[in-house]
Amino acid sequence: MAKITYIEHNGTEHQIDVKNGMTVMEGARDNGIPGIEADCGGACACSTCHVYVDPAWTDRVPSMEPMEEDMLDFAYEVDSNTSRLSCQIKVKDELDGLVVRMPERQI
Repeated sequence: MAKITYIEHNGTEHQIDVKNGMTVMEGARDNGIPGIEADCGGACACSTCHVYVDPAWTDRVPSMEPMEEDMLDFAYEVDSNTSRLSCQIKVKDELDGLVVRMPERQI
């Protein structure tokens, strides 16, 4: 299990314990965290779970696959260093303490 901190665009923080094997998106969805819409349910078929991974964590999350990179083309205000789709980040013990920020809006 990992404690993930989700920070809304307005600065509101939510610390959630997310079970290993789930995704960062599922943790947000299952706990009613605003700012992650997850329209496709985690199929990497939209960009409505876009987050900015805290710079301290960018090298510690799994690498991005080409499909995720393609879907980020549709996301709002992508940052080439920190933008990820939260449905593609699987939670594991090593991600305990992960911090993600939500964009102003999802497209």
